[in-house]
Amino acid sequence: MPWSDNSDQGSKPGPKPGPWGAPPPSGGGEDRPGAGGQGPRGGGPRRPTPPSGEEMSAFLRRLRQRLNDIMGAPGGGFTPRLAAVLVGAGVMIWIAAGVYFVQPAEQAVVTTFGAVTGQPVGPGAHWRLIPIQNYEKVPVAALKRIDVGGSPGAEAPNESLMLTGDENIVDLAFTVQYRVNDATKYLFNIKDPDDLVKAVAESAMREVVGKTPLQSILTTGRAQVQNQTADLMQHVLDSYAAGITVVEVQVRSANPPADVIPDFQAVASARQYADSAVNEANAYKNKVVNEAKGDASKITQSAEAYRSQTVLEAAGDAARFNQVYEQYRRAPAVTRQRLYLETMERVLAKSNKVIVDAKGASAPIILPPDAFRPKSAAAQAPAPAPTDSSQGQAQSQAQGQPKSGGGQ
Repeated sequence: MPWSDNSDQGSKPGPKPGPWGAPPPSGGGEDRPGAGGQGPRGGGPRRPTPPSGEEMSAFLRRLRQRLNDIMGAPGGGFTPRLAAVLVGAGVMIWIAAGVYFVQPAEQAVVTTFGAVTGQPVGPGAHWRLIPIQNYEKVPVAALKRIDVGGSPGAEAPNESLMLTGDENIVDLAFTVQYRVNDATKYLFNIKDPDDLVKAVAESAMREVVGKTPLQSILTTGRAQVQNQTADLMQHVLDSYAAGITVVEVQVRSANPPADVIPDFQAVASARQYADSAVNEANAYKNKVVNEAKGDASKITQSAEAYRSQTVLEAAGDAARFNQVYEQYRRAPAVTRQRLYLETMERVLAKSNKVIVDAKGASAPIILPPDAFRPKSAAAQAPAPAPTDSSQGQAQSQAQGQPKSGGGQ
């Protein structure tokens, strides 16, 4: 729609309206609610117009007159009272501008003409002398972290490759955590703390790794590497007076280079197989040695027991012989008779006895073989088939009347 479409007001005098309504009428009235004039697009109240130059001049005249009345200078002159008030106001503003606050986890270093003044101040409200004094706050309780190696897109992608003590290469990424222990040294003795800590950390780690075998770094030696690196870093930073305390050095990853990982895994598998074979051989050796020691101990104990038994039996026999000898000396005949009877009793106790009446015997007596066998053997052996003569002799023996005499 062209702009001239809304400019036709007929015969009404005044300025022509724009596309969003007619302009406000002169003479004011915009301060009254519901006054004439429309806002953008013909709706809502309009914004108030800024005061004119005459109104601003009148306001400044009234303000000056009010200040003159307060300061006691009706004619508008500069009195000592006004000067004192202005000076006091300036002093208050100057004092208020020098107040600054330090948070609980911070310390502030105050400088006078650029030189350090006193010790760092702790948390709370403090004041400085403006403009000759300035301050800078340092977070001393915050734990800061620096990562070395293992970061994609890093400026030095090979910073994690290090040479080990056995001339191998390890891809090692680690993290350093530190905090500020002296705000003054931290601000004025070093230029870029993060770059310094990273450079010192990388140098210390390379030195420690260069003295450690690869296998120890990959397996059980990480804690030792971390502790040695932290100690070396702290020693170097203290020599720089950096005001930094190394809290922890943590190895995030330690692996062989990516190009040789398959070969390294093959070597590790072979080493594990060798260790397994050695362990099995040691287990077998321990088993055989322990069994041999057990057998030797058993034989030794058996020999000791046999020796003790033999010695005791010999001592008992000797003591018994001495007792018998004493009795023999006192009564030789009685002792001989007793020994004879005891010997015969011991001999005949396990033998079969056959008594034959030899009266009226004219032919030799033939006894069966079982008659002289031990009782146990005779009971187990089958009885032979009896003959006529042996059957008759056995019947005579059972009846106690042998057919022929003789003695045995």
